[in-house]
Amino acid sequence: SHGSRSVFLSSGNSCQIQFADQKQEFNKRPTKISRRSLSRSISQSSTDSYGSAASYTDSSDDETSPRDKQQKNSKGNADFCIKNIKQADFGRREIEIAEQEMPALMALRKRAQGEKPLAGAKIVGCTHITAQTAVLMETLSALGAQCRWAACNIYSTQNEVAAALAEGGFSVFAWKGESEDDFWWCIDRCVNVEGWQPNMILDDGGDLTHWIYKKYPSMFKKIKGIVEESVTGVHRLYQLSKAGKLCVPAMNVNDSVTKQKFDNLYCCRESILDGLKRTTDVMFGGKQVVVCGYGEVGKGCCAALKAMGSIVYVTEIDPICALQACMDGFRLVKLNEVIRQVDIVITCTGNKNVVVREYMDRMKNGCIVCNMGHSNTEIDVASLRTPELTWERVRSQVDHVIWPDGKRIVLLAEGRLLNLSCSTVPTFVLSITATTQALALIELYNAPEARYKQDVYLLPKKMDEYVASLHLPTFDAHLTELSDEQAKYLGLNKNGPFKPNYYRSAAA
Repeated sequence: SHGSRSVFLSSGNSCQIQFADQKQEFNKRPTKISRRSLSRSISQSSTDSYGSAASYTDSSDDETSPRDKQQKNSKGNADFCIKNIKQADFGRREIEIAEQEMPALMALRKRAQGEKPLAGAKIVGCTHITAQTAVLMETLSALGAQCRWAACNIYSTQNEVAAALAEGGFSVFAWKGESEDDFWWCIDRCVNVEGWQPNMILDDGGDLTHWIYKKYPSMFKKIKGIVEESVTGVHRLYQLSKAGKLCVPAMNVNDSVTKQKFDNLYCCRESILDGLKRTTDVMFGGKQVVVCGYGEVGKGCCAALKAMGSIVYVTEIDPICALQACMDGFRLVKLNEVIRQVDIVITCTGNKNVVVREYMDRMKNGCIVCNMGHSNTEIDVASLRTPELTWERVRSQVDHVIWPDGKRIVLLAEGRLLNLSCSTVPTFVLSITATTQALALIELYNAPEARYKQDVYLLPKKMDEYVASLHLPTFDAHLTELSDEQAKYLGLNKNGPFKPNYYRSAAA
Protein backbone atom coordinates (compact mmCIF):
# COMPACT_ATOMS: atom_id res chain seq x y z
CA SER A 1 0.00 0.00 0.00
CA HIS A 2 1.22 3.51 -0.78
CA GLY A 3 -0.84 5.30 1.84
CA SER A 4 0.60 7.17 4.79
CA ARG A 5 4.26 7.85 4.12
CA SER A 6 6.06 8.54 7.35
CA VAL A 7 9.60 7.95 8.40
CA PHE A 8 9.46 7.33 12.12
CA LEU A 9 12.75 7.90 13.77
CA SER A 10 11.39 6.35 16.90
CA SER A 11 10.64 3.04 18.46
CA GLY A 12 8.10 4.63 20.83
CA ASN A 13 5.11 6.81 20.12
CA SER A 14 6.84 10.15 19.86
CA CYS A 15 7.94 10.80 16.32
CA GLN A 16 11.04 12.90 15.98
CA ILE A 17 10.95 13.31 12.25
CA GLN A 18 7.67 12.76 10.55
CA PHE A 19 6.72 13.27 6.97
CA ALA A 20 3.16 14.43 6.47
CA ASP A 21 0.52 11.91 5.46
CA GLN A 22 0.36 12.17 1.76
CA LYS A 23 -0.73 9.74 -0.89
CA GLN A 24 2.44 9.37 -2.90
CA GLU A 25 3.58 7.19 -5.68
CA PHE A 26 7.03 5.90 -4.87
CA ASN A 27 8.02 6.10 -8.45
CA LYS A 28 10.36 3.55 -9.82
CA ARG A 29 12.68 4.67 -12.56
CA PRO A 30 12.08 2.82 -15.79
CA THR A 31 14.68 0.10 -15.91
CA LYS A 32 17.45 1.02 -18.30
CA ILE A 33 19.66 -1.39 -20.13
CA SER A 34 23.21 -0.47 -19.30
CA ARG A 35 26.26 -1.18 -21.40
CA ARG A 36 28.30 -1.61 -18.24
CA SER A 37 28.92 -5.27 -17.49
CA LEU A 38 27.89 -6.32 -14.01
CA SER A 39 30.53 -8.99 -13.84
CA ARG A 40 33.46 -6.61 -14.30
CA SER A 41 36.00 -7.48 -11.68
CA ILE A 42 36.20 -3.94 -10.36
CA SER A 43 34.23 -0.80 -11.10
CA GLN A 44 35.93 2.11 -12.85
CA SER A 45 35.39 4.41 -9.91
CA SER A 46 37.13 2.01 -7.55
CA THR A 47 40.49 2.45 -9.20
CA ASP A 48 40.16 6.13 -9.98
CA SER A 49 42.83 8.22 -8.37
CA TYR A 50 41.39 10.21 -5.48
CA GLY A 51 44.07 11.92 -3.42
CA SER A 52 42.87 14.03 -0.55
CA ALA A 53 44.84 17.20 -0.17
CA ALA A 54 43.83 17.27 3.47
CA SER A 55 45.42 13.92 4.19
CA TYR A 56 48.51 14.02 6.39
CA THR A 57 49.73 10.64 5.31
CA ASP A 58 51.27 9.14 2.23
CA SER A 59 51.02 5.46 1.49
CA SER A 60 54.77 5.39 0.87
CA ASP A 61 55.70 6.28 4.46
CA ASP A 62 55.79 2.63 5.50
CA GLU A 63 56.17 -0.18 3.01
CA THR A 64 54.81 -2.94 5.30
CA SER A 65 51.36 -3.97 4.15
CA PRO A 66 48.71 -3.36 6.82
CA ARG A 67 47.66 -6.99 6.24
CA ASP A 68 50.98 -8.10 7.75
CA LYS A 69 50.68 -5.97 10.89
CA GLN A 70 49.02 -6.79 14.20
CA GLN A 71 47.45 -3.62 15.61
CA LYS A 72 45.10 -2.99 18.54
CA ASN A 73 43.28 0.14 19.63
CA SER A 74 43.51 1.48 23.18
CA LYS A 75 40.65 -0.81 24.28
CA GLY A 76 42.46 -3.90 22.98
CA ASN A 77 40.18 -4.39 19.99
CA ALA A 78 41.92 -5.68 16.83
CA ASP A 79 38.95 -6.13 14.45
CA PHE A 80 40.21 -3.67 11.82
CA CYS A 81 42.99 -3.34 9.27
CA ILE A 82 44.40 0.14 8.61
CA LYS A 83 47.76 1.82 8.00
CA ASN A 84 48.66 3.07 11.47
CA ILE A 85 46.49 3.25 14.60
CA LYS A 86 48.87 5.86 16.09
CA GLN A 87 47.46 8.50 13.72
CA ALA A 88 44.04 8.39 15.42
CA ASP A 89 44.42 11.80 17.12
CA PHE A 90 45.13 13.54 13.79
CA GLY A 91 42.10 11.81 12.30
CA ARG A 92 39.86 12.84 15.18
CA ARG A 93 40.71 16.50 14.50
CA GLU A 94 39.89 16.05 10.81
CA ILE A 95 36.50 14.57 11.74
CA GLU A 96 35.77 17.41 14.16
CA ILE A 97 36.51 19.97 11.40
CA ALA A 98 34.19 18.09 9.01
CA GLU A 99 31.39 18.08 11.62
CA GLN A 100 31.32 21.90 11.52
CA GLU A 101 30.39 21.83 7.83
CA MET A 102 27.89 18.97 8.05
CA PRO A 103 25.00 20.61 9.94
CA ALA A 104 22.23 18.30 8.75
CA LEU A 105 23.92 15.11 9.89
CA MET A 106 24.64 16.65 13.28
CA ALA A 107 20.98 17.80 13.52
CA LEU A 108 19.80 14.31 12.58
CA ARG A 109 22.09 12.83 15.24
CA LYS A 110 20.72 15.21 17.87
CA ARG A 111 17.05 14.72 16.99
CA ALA A 112 17.05 10.97 16.68
CA GLN A 113 19.72 9.85 19.13
CA GLY A 114 17.20 9.11 21.86
CA GLU A 115 14.93 7.15 19.54
CA LYS A 116 17.61 4.94 17.89
CA PRO A 117 15.79 4.38 14.55
CA LEU A 118 18.59 2.07 13.40
CA ALA A 119 18.68 -0.09 16.56
CA GLY A 120 19.41 -3.63 15.41
CA ALA A 121 20.69 -2.48 11.99
CA LYS A 122 23.92 -4.17 10.92
CA ILE A 123 25.23 -2.03 8.10
CA VAL A 124 28.06 -3.11 5.86
CA GLY A 125 29.42 -0.12 3.94
CA CYS A 126 31.76 0.46 1.02
CA THR A 127 32.41 4.19 0.40
CA HIS A 128 35.31 6.63 0.28
CA ILE A 129 36.78 6.73 3.79
CA THR A 130 37.34 10.40 4.51
CA ALA A 131 36.56 12.75 7.39
CA GLN A 132 33.13 13.39 5.84
CA THR A 133 32.10 9.74 5.58
CA ALA A 134 33.42 9.26 9.12
CA VAL A 135 30.79 11.79 10.29
CA LEU A 136 28.16 9.69 8.48
CA MET A 137 29.40 6.44 10.05
CA GLU A 138 29.43 7.94 13.53
CA THR A 139 25.91 9.30 12.95
CA LEU A 140 24.65 5.85 11.91
CA SER A 141 26.28 4.41 15.04
CA ALA A 142 24.65 7.11 17.23
CA LEU A 143 21.28 6.16 15.70
CA GLY A 144 21.77 2.56 16.86
CA ALA A 145 23.50 0.79 13.96
CA GLN A 146 26.51 -1.52 14.04
CA CYS A 147 28.85 -0.81 11.11
CA ARG A 148 31.63 -2.62 9.24
CA TRP A 149 33.32 -0.60 6.51
CA ALA A 150 35.66 -0.88 3.51
CA ALA A 151 36.85 1.68 0.95
CA CYS A 152 35.26 1.87 -2.51
CA ASN A 153 38.41 3.37 -4.02
CA ILE A 154 42.03 2.27 -3.66
CA TYR A 155 43.40 5.83 -3.40
CA SER A 156 40.75 7.76 -1.49
CA THR A 157 41.23 6.64 2.11
CA GLN A 158 42.54 9.22 4.58
CA ASN A 159 44.73 6.96 6.72
CA GLU A 160 44.47 9.11 9.82
CA VAL A 161 40.64 9.13 9.60
CA ALA A 162 40.59 5.33 9.27
CA ALA A 163 42.78 5.24 12.40
CA ALA A 164 40.38 7.50 14.33
CA LEU A 165 37.45 5.26 13.34
CA ALA A 166 39.32 2.11 14.40
CA GLU A 167 40.20 3.79 17.72
CA GLY A 168 36.49 4.62 18.12
CA GLY A 169 35.57 0.94 17.83
CA PHE A 170 34.60 0.73 14.15
CA SER A 171 35.64 -2.32 12.12
CA VAL A 172 37.35 -0.51 9.23
CA PHE A 173 39.38 -2.25 6.54
CA ALA A 174 41.04 0.35 4.33
CA TRP A 175 44.24 2.26 3.61
CA LYS A 176 45.45 4.63 0.92
CA GLY A 177 47.16 2.87 -1.99
CA GLU A 178 45.63 -0.62 -1.74
CA SER A 179 46.33 -3.15 -4.48
CA GLU A 180 43.36 -4.66 -6.30
CA ASP A 181 43.84 -7.85 -4.28
CA ASP A 182 43.81 -5.79 -1.03
CA PHE A 183 40.64 -4.05 -2.22
CA TRP A 184 38.66 -7.30 -2.48
CA TRP A 185 40.29 -8.70 0.69
CA CYS A 186 39.05 -5.66 2.66
CA ILE A 187 35.51 -6.06 1.33
CA ASP A 188 35.57 -9.75 2.21
CA ARG A 189 36.77 -9.03 5.77
CA CYS A 190 33.77 -6.72 6.22
CA VAL A 191 31.25 -9.26 5.03
CA ASN A 192 32.68 -12.64 6.01
CA VAL A 193 32.83 -12.54 9.80
CA GLU A 194 31.76 -15.16 12.32
CA GLY A 195 28.70 -14.36 14.38
CA TRP A 196 27.78 -11.17 12.50
CA GLN A 197 25.62 -10.90 9.42
CA PRO A 198 24.66 -7.63 7.70
CA ASN A 199 21.02 -6.65 7.21
CA MET A 200 21.66 -3.39 5.27
CA ILE A 201 24.12 -2.42 2.53
CA LEU A 202 25.45 1.10 1.86
CA ASP A 203 27.41 1.03 -1.39
CA ASP A 204 29.22 3.50 -3.64
CA GLY A 205 30.03 1.95 -7.01
CA GLY A 206 28.31 -1.41 -6.56
CA ASP A 207 31.42 -3.47 -5.73
CA LEU A 208 30.23 -4.55 -2.28
CA THR A 209 26.82 -5.61 -3.64
CA HIS A 210 28.56 -7.45 -6.49
CA TRP A 211 30.88 -9.27 -4.06
CA ILE A 212 28.01 -10.47 -1.86
CA TYR A 213 26.07 -11.69 -4.93
CA LYS A 214 29.16 -13.53 -6.16
CA LYS A 215 30.42 -15.02 -2.90
CA TYR A 216 27.63 -15.03 -0.31
CA PRO A 217 24.25 -14.95 -2.12
CA SER A 218 22.46 -16.57 0.85
CA MET A 219 23.15 -13.39 2.89
CA PHE A 220 20.41 -11.60 0.94
CA LYS A 221 17.82 -13.60 2.90
CA LYS A 222 18.55 -11.34 5.88
CA ILE A 223 19.30 -8.09 4.02
CA LYS A 224 16.44 -5.56 4.10
CA GLY A 225 17.77 -3.23 1.43
CA ILE A 226 20.61 -1.60 -0.49
CA VAL A 227 21.35 2.14 -0.62
CA GLU A 228 23.51 3.07 -3.62
CA GLU A 229 25.10 6.44 -4.22
CA SER A 230 26.93 6.38 -7.56
CA VAL A 231 25.98 6.39 -11.25
CA THR A 232 27.95 3.18 -11.81
CA GLY A 233 26.36 1.33 -8.89
CA VAL A 234 22.86 2.42 -9.90
CA HIS A 235 23.50 1.14 -13.46
CA ARG A 236 24.49 -2.22 -12.01
CA LEU A 237 21.36 -2.36 -9.82
CA TYR A 238 19.10 -1.64 -12.81
CA GLN A 239 20.87 -4.44 -14.70
CA LEU A 240 20.17 -6.86 -11.84
CA SER A 241 16.55 -5.67 -11.70
CA LYS A 242 16.08 -6.15 -15.44
CA ALA A 243 17.55 -9.64 -15.26
CA GLY A 244 15.18 -10.47 -12.37
CA LYS A 245 18.15 -11.06 -10.04
CA LEU A 246 17.60 -8.21 -7.59
CA CYS A 247 16.34 -10.01 -4.50
CA VAL A 248 16.01 -7.02 -2.12
CA PRO A 249 14.69 -3.44 -2.49
CA ALA A 250 17.31 -0.83 -3.44
CA MET A 251 17.26 2.95 -3.03
CA ASN A 252 18.85 5.03 -5.79
CA VAL A 253 20.27 8.02 -3.90
CA ASN A 254 22.24 9.22 -6.93
CA ASP A 255 19.21 10.62 -8.72
CA SER A 256 17.66 12.54 -5.85
CA VAL A 257 17.40 16.24 -6.69
CA THR A 258 19.58 17.42 -3.80
CA LYS A 259 22.35 14.96 -4.70
CA GLN A 260 22.23 15.85 -8.42
CA LYS A 261 22.26 19.59 -7.82
CA PHE A 262 24.82 19.71 -5.06
CA ASP A 263 27.22 16.92 -5.94
CA ASN A 264 27.18 17.73 -9.62
CA LEU A 265 26.31 21.39 -10.25
CA TYR A 266 27.37 23.37 -7.18
CA CYS A 267 30.28 21.12 -6.23
CA CYS A 268 31.85 21.19 -9.70
CA ARG A 269 31.28 24.94 -9.96
CA GLU A 270 33.79 25.33 -7.12
CA SER A 271 36.09 22.35 -7.53
CA ILE A 272 36.91 22.80 -11.26
CA LEU A 273 38.82 26.02 -10.53
CA ASP A 274 40.40 24.48 -7.43
CA GLY A 275 41.67 21.41 -9.33
CA LEU A 276 43.06 23.45 -12.24
CA LYS A 277 44.75 26.03 -9.97
CA ARG A 278 46.39 23.43 -7.73
CA THR A 279 47.83 21.48 -10.66
CA THR A 280 48.76 24.18 -13.20
CA ASP A 281 48.48 27.62 -11.51
CA VAL A 282 46.73 28.69 -14.72
CA MET A 283 45.22 32.18 -15.09
CA PHE A 284 41.61 31.87 -16.29
CA GLY A 285 40.96 35.40 -17.57
CA GLY A 286 40.87 35.48 -21.38
CA LYS A 287 41.62 31.77 -21.76
CA GLN A 288 39.67 29.85 -24.40
CA VAL A 289 38.09 26.75 -22.87
CA VAL A 290 35.95 24.01 -24.39
CA VAL A 291 33.65 22.09 -22.03
CA CYS A 292 32.37 18.81 -23.48
CA GLY A 293 28.88 18.11 -22.14
CA TYR A 294 26.36 20.54 -20.63
CA GLY A 295 24.67 18.38 -18.00
CA GLU A 296 24.81 19.37 -14.31
CA VAL A 297 28.61 19.01 -14.17
CA GLY A 298 29.13 20.92 -17.41
CA LYS A 299 26.80 23.71 -16.25
CA GLY A 300 28.81 24.10 -13.03
CA CYS A 301 32.16 24.18 -14.85
CA CYS A 302 30.96 26.69 -17.46
CA ALA A 303 29.46 29.04 -14.86
CA ALA A 304 32.71 29.16 -12.88
CA LEU A 305 34.96 29.67 -15.91
CA LYS A 306 32.69 32.34 -17.39
CA ALA A 307 32.75 34.23 -14.06
CA MET A 308 36.56 34.17 -14.15
CA GLY A 309 36.60 35.82 -17.57
CA SER A 310 37.29 32.76 -19.73
CA ILE A 311 35.88 32.44 -23.25
CA VAL A 312 33.85 29.22 -23.01
CA TYR A 313 32.73 26.91 -25.83
CA VAL A 314 30.40 23.95 -25.27
CA THR A 315 29.93 20.67 -27.14
CA GLU A 316 26.70 18.73 -26.65
CA ILE A 317 24.70 15.91 -28.32
CA ASP A 318 21.34 16.65 -26.67
CA PRO A 319 19.41 19.52 -28.31
CA ILE A 320 17.75 20.51 -25.00
CA CYS A 321 21.05 20.86 -23.12
CA ALA A 322 22.51 22.53 -26.22
CA LEU A 323 19.74 25.15 -26.23
CA GLN A 324 20.32 25.78 -22.52
CA ALA A 325 24.02 26.39 -23.26
CA CYS A 326 23.08 28.90 -25.98
CA MET A 327 20.62 30.70 -23.69
CA ASP A 328 23.31 30.87 -20.99
CA GLY A 329 25.55 32.70 -23.44
CA PHE A 330 27.94 29.94 -24.56
CA ARG A 331 28.98 29.18 -28.14
CA LEU A 332 27.87 25.67 -29.12
CA VAL A 333 30.49 24.05 -31.36
CA LYS A 334 31.83 20.71 -32.52
CA LEU A 335 35.14 19.82 -30.90
CA ASN A 336 37.01 19.71 -34.22
CA GLU A 337 36.03 23.35 -34.94
CA VAL A 338 37.88 24.77 -31.92
CA ILE A 339 40.47 22.14 -31.01
CA ARG A 340 43.40 24.05 -32.57
CA GLN A 341 42.73 27.31 -30.69
CA VAL A 342 41.58 26.36 -27.16
CA ASP A 343 43.83 26.56 -24.10
CA ILE A 344 41.90 24.11 -21.90
CA VAL A 345 39.75 21.05 -22.75
CA ILE A 346 37.40 19.71 -20.03
CA THR A 347 35.29 16.57 -20.50
CA CYS A 348 32.13 15.92 -18.47
CA THR A 349 29.88 13.72 -20.60
CA GLY A 350 29.97 10.34 -18.83
CA ASN A 351 30.74 8.88 -22.26
CA LYS A 352 33.86 7.26 -23.73
CA ASN A 353 36.42 8.47 -26.30
CA VAL A 354 35.24 12.08 -26.29
CA VAL A 355 38.81 13.36 -26.74
CA VAL A 356 40.71 10.95 -28.97
CA ARG A 357 44.31 10.96 -30.26
CA GLU A 358 43.32 12.68 -33.51
CA TYR A 359 42.16 15.73 -31.50
CA MET A 360 45.21 15.70 -29.22
CA ASP A 361 47.50 15.67 -32.27
CA ARG A 362 45.89 18.96 -33.37
CA MET A 363 45.94 20.76 -29.98
CA LYS A 364 48.13 23.83 -29.53
CA ASN A 365 51.33 23.71 -27.48
CA GLY A 366 50.60 23.87 -23.72
CA CYS A 367 46.92 22.91 -23.99
CA ILE A 368 45.57 21.57 -20.67
CA VAL A 369 43.44 18.42 -20.93
CA CYS A 370 41.35 17.16 -18.01
CA ASN A 371 38.23 15.17 -17.11
CA MET A 372 35.41 16.05 -14.70
CA GLY A 373 33.23 13.07 -15.66
CA HIS A 374 32.66 9.98 -13.55
CA SER A 375 35.29 7.59 -14.90
CA ASN A 376 38.51 7.74 -16.86
CA THR A 377 37.02 6.73 -20.21
CA GLU A 378 36.40 10.20 -21.68
CA ILE A 379 39.99 11.00 -22.71
CA ASP A 380 41.67 8.25 -24.73
CA VAL A 381 44.84 8.20 -22.62
CA ALA A 382 45.90 4.76 -23.88
CA SER A 383 46.41 6.25 -27.37
CA LEU A 384 49.11 8.55 -25.93
CA ARG A 385 51.25 5.67 -24.69
CA THR A 386 53.12 5.18 -27.94
CA PRO A 387 56.90 5.15 -28.59
CA GLU A 388 57.04 8.48 -30.44
CA LEU A 389 55.50 10.43 -27.53
CA THR A 390 57.49 11.27 -24.37
CA TRP A 391 55.80 11.40 -20.95
CA GLU A 392 57.25 13.70 -18.30
CA ARG A 393 55.86 13.69 -14.74
CA VAL A 394 55.99 17.37 -13.74
CA ARG A 395 54.40 17.07 -10.31
CA SER A 396 51.86 14.80 -8.65
CA GLN A 397 48.93 14.21 -11.05
CA VAL A 398 50.44 16.41 -13.80
CA ASP A 399 52.05 14.91 -16.92
CA HIS A 400 53.50 16.63 -19.96
CA VAL A 401 53.02 14.53 -23.09
CA ILE A 402 55.57 15.68 -25.68
CA TRP A 403 55.30 15.20 -29.45
CA PRO A 404 58.41 14.68 -31.68
CA ASP A 405 58.26 18.34 -32.85
CA GLY A 406 58.46 19.57 -29.25
CA LYS A 407 54.75 20.37 -28.83
CA ARG A 408 53.42 19.34 -25.43
CA ILE A 409 50.02 18.99 -23.83
CA VAL A 410 49.40 19.04 -20.08
CA LEU A 411 47.40 15.99 -18.99
CA LEU A 412 45.89 16.10 -15.49
CA ALA A 413 45.36 13.02 -13.29
CA GLU A 414 45.92 10.74 -16.31
CA GLY A 415 42.37 11.51 -17.43
CA ARG A 416 40.80 10.50 -14.11
CA LEU A 417 38.32 12.59 -12.16
CA LEU A 418 40.04 15.96 -11.68
CA ASN A 419 38.35 17.27 -8.56
CA LEU A 420 38.76 14.04 -6.60
CA SER A 421 42.32 13.43 -7.81
CA CYS A 422 43.79 16.91 -7.57
CA SER A 423 41.80 18.88 -5.03
CA THR A 424 39.12 18.32 -2.42
CA VAL A 425 35.32 18.39 -2.53
CA PRO A 426 33.51 20.94 -0.32
CA THR A 427 32.37 19.27 2.90
CA PHE A 428 29.01 21.05 2.80
CA VAL A 429 28.22 19.28 -0.47
CA LEU A 430 29.04 15.91 1.06
CA SER A 431 26.77 16.71 4.00
CA ILE A 432 23.82 16.69 1.62
CA THR A 433 24.73 13.34 0.09
CA ALA A 434 25.47 11.77 3.48
CA THR A 435 22.19 12.98 5.02
CA THR A 436 20.30 11.55 2.04
CA GLN A 437 22.08 8.21 2.52
CA ALA A 438 21.26 8.15 6.24
CA LEU A 439 17.54 8.87 5.60
CA ALA A 440 17.38 6.24 2.86
CA LEU A 441 18.86 3.64 5.26
CA ILE A 442 16.34 4.61 7.97
CA GLU A 443 13.44 4.42 5.49
CA LEU A 444 14.39 1.00 4.07
CA TYR A 445 15.23 -0.44 7.50
CA ASN A 446 11.96 0.65 9.12
CA ALA A 447 9.61 0.19 6.14
CA PRO A 448 6.86 -2.42 6.51
CA GLU A 449 7.51 -5.47 4.35
CA ALA A 450 4.95 -4.72 1.64
CA ARG A 451 6.06 -1.12 1.01
CA TYR A 452 9.05 -1.93 -1.20
CA LYS A 453 9.29 -4.79 -3.65
CA GLN A 454 12.48 -6.21 -5.14
CA ASP A 455 13.17 -3.21 -7.33
CA VAL A 456 15.11 0.04 -7.53
CA TYR A 457 13.37 3.08 -6.00
CA LEU A 458 14.04 6.80 -6.03
CA LEU A 459 14.12 8.61 -2.72
CA PRO A 460 10.64 10.05 -2.03
CA LYS A 461 10.40 13.80 -2.71
CA LYS A 462 9.37 14.44 0.89
CA MET A 463 12.73 13.16 2.07
CA ASP A 464 14.58 15.17 -0.58
CA GLU A 465 12.84 18.30 0.69
CA TYR A 466 13.61 17.35 4.29
CA VAL A 467 17.35 17.03 3.53
CA ALA A 468 17.29 20.49 1.94
CA SER A 469 15.40 22.00 4.90
CA LEU A 470 17.97 20.67 7.38
CA HIS A 471 20.66 22.71 5.59
CA LEU A 472 18.77 26.02 5.52
CA PRO A 473 19.58 27.17 9.10
CA THR A 474 23.27 27.35 8.11
CA PHE A 475 22.40 30.31 5.88
CA ASP A 476 19.98 31.84 8.37
CA ALA A 477 17.38 31.28 5.65
CA HIS A 478 13.67 31.66 6.46
CA LEU A 479 11.13 29.63 4.50
CA THR A 480 7.73 31.16 3.68
CA GLU A 481 4.78 29.02 4.74
CA LEU A 482 1.65 28.58 2.65
CA SER A 483 -1.64 29.77 4.10
CA ASP A 484 -4.46 27.18 4.21
CA GLU A 485 -6.14 29.02 1.35
CA GLN A 486 -2.97 29.02 -0.79
CA ALA A 487 -2.33 25.32 -0.10
CA LYS A 488 -5.88 24.49 -1.12
CA TYR A 489 -5.54 26.59 -4.29
CA LEU A 490 -2.39 24.68 -5.31
CA GLY A 491 -3.73 21.34 -4.16
CA LEU A 492 -0.75 20.81 -1.85
CA ASN A 493 -0.24 19.78 1.74
CA LYS A 494 1.16 22.76 3.69
CA ASN A 495 4.11 20.64 4.83
CA GLY A 496 4.97 19.27 1.39
CA PRO A 497 5.93 17.51 -0.72
CA PHE A 498 5.86 20.58 -2.96
CA LYS A 499 6.99 18.83 -6.13
CA PRO A 500 5.68 15.69 -7.81
CA ASN A 501 7.85 12.57 -7.61
CA TYR A 502 8.83 12.77 -11.28
CA TYR A 503 10.34 16.24 -10.77
CA ARG A 504 14.09 16.09 -11.10
CA SER A 505 15.39 19.67 -11.15
CA ALA A 506 14.70 22.92 -12.90
CA ALA A 507 17.66 22.80 -15.26
CA ALA A 508 18.25 19.08 -15.71
